[in-house]
Amino acid sequence: MTKPERILSVDLLRGITVACMIMVNNPGSWGSIYSPLSHSAWHGCTPTDLVFPFFLFIVGISISYSLSAAKNSTENQNKLILKIVKRSTIIFSLGLLLNLLPTFDFSTVRIPGVLQRISIVFLFSALLFLKTNVRTQVIIASSILVIYLVLMTLVPVPGIGAPNLEKTTNLGAWLDNILLNGHLWSQAKVWDPEGLLSTLPATASGLIGVLTGTWLRTDQDKKDKLIKMFVAANLLILAGLALDLIFPINKSLWTSSFVLYTSGIAINVLSVIYWFVDINGSKKYPDIFLAFGSNAIVSYMMAELTAILLYSVKISYNGTETSLKEIIFQSLNTGWIDPRLLSLLFALLFVSLIALPIVLMYKKKIFIKV
Repeated sequence: MTKPERILSVDLLRGITVACMIMVNNPGSWGSIYSPLSHSAWHGCTPTDLVFPFFLFIVGISISYSLSAAKNSTENQNKLILKIVKRSTIIFSLGLLLNLLPTFDFSTVRIPGVLQRISIVFLFSALLFLKTNVRTQVIIASSILVIYLVLMTLVPVPGIGAPNLEKTTNLGAWLDNILLNGHLWSQAKVWDPEGLLSTLPATASGLIGVLTGTWLRTDQDKKDKLIKMFVAANLLILAGLALDLIFPINKSLWTSSFVLYTSGIAINVLSVIYWFVDINGSKKYPDIFLAFGSNAIVSYMMAELTAILLYSVKISYNGTETSLKEIIFQSLNTGWIDPRLLSLLFALLFVSLIALPIVLMYKKKIFIKV
């Protein structure tokens, strides 16, 4: 079977998403951030809340393309499954490594995390793509969202009482405390934004990406595909907003309404890029996004390791031990720039720093596949 035609818009969206992820994760000061560049306090959705679900959505699309030939062939599928498990394990381990740095304190290390969730979503989405058809994938994704809604809104929380969606007393937080006590997000300690139960609906985000990728690979006219993508996207957004009335849109809980709403927006954004790039053949886009997209995990790892280094290195500054990151940020402060703008400028400089080796790798055609 011939390899599916590469969709440039998917590569661009992946790169834009990675660049945005690095930017919002590395402001100059967490106390001075423009509201769209901050996660919602709890219920609701900001532009920053879109970044992670966009990435999982793209993971799903990539699965559909990279495994399409193997899906239609019974040869060596067992070997491929082992490769999928191996890749998932490596990504999970990299996430755990980031959480261990710089102290390597295994007694309190956070076990959940961004890469850990990506690894799990990749694992189950890839296996389901290989072993099930489109109809089954739709049924599974829908069932996941319904089951999660029922669990979170109708099942009483043991030892607490009535079902609720509060930060520390919801069913997901209870499960995290039972199974991962002492190994949760340090800023919350008793709940985790990448917790166990909320990884279930996150898999649905990946499956919607798988279904979108399958649709893009069909032989239909590109404009017809585009129109139907727009229709599907806006139906998902409306469904998410409707469900928000009983199960609020919430990134930390990764609610079913959040999955529908963010997946709809992701398809809409992809559709716009698809129109300009893959249908109209526009070349008006920075190569930096293709560079980030071509080495997505490497870009993320490089950014996280750099951030850890900047926080960990302490230097005597004005008589006190100060992190290298804080020294750099303070050196940018002229006294007249809005602190929020200064914080954003630092984030953009940080992205530019990471972009230097990533763009060089792209130009030299160095692509590291995890």
